[in-house]
Amino acid sequence: MSLNVYLSGEIHTDWRAEIMAACDGLDVTFDAPVTDHGASDDCGVAIMGAEPDKFWHDNKGAKLNAIRTRKGIAEADVVVVRFGEKYRQWNAAFDAGYAAALGKSVIVMHGPDHQHALKEVDAAALAVTETPQQVAQILRYVLTGALPG
Repeated sequence: MSLNVYLSGEIHTDWRAEIMAACDGLDVTFDAPVTDHGASDDCGVAIMGAEPDKFWHDNKGAKLNAIRTRKGIAEADVVVVRFGEKYRQWNAAFDAGYAAALGKSVIVMHGPDHQHALKEVDAAALAVTETPQQVAQILRYVLTGALPG
């Protein structure tokens, strides 16, 4: 058995690398959004031309990033959505809902202080975790049936 896993959400920490390292040796393929914040924000105007209004600047970038995100989620078996502590990842909430609507298995990761704010997102998930290690353990269990430890 193999898994295609899309890693969505917060881009300011190395949680993706932690999950990938912890899944070394498993038959898992990972995909993710562009995590270079500047490139992600500016892709639309870099490709299609400058915008004098910040709204349209952001709109162009969001739409181009959505092409990548929708493809990644559509091709995934499992979608992991991380909500970080410092920034509000509104796009991650969309990703979780979109993945759930497509029938994808969703794993949500966030700290305990976001439990109330994300209760509807958590309800759509098959697992709610707090750490990259828990996500990796879930993926290992799904692929091998092995419990941690």
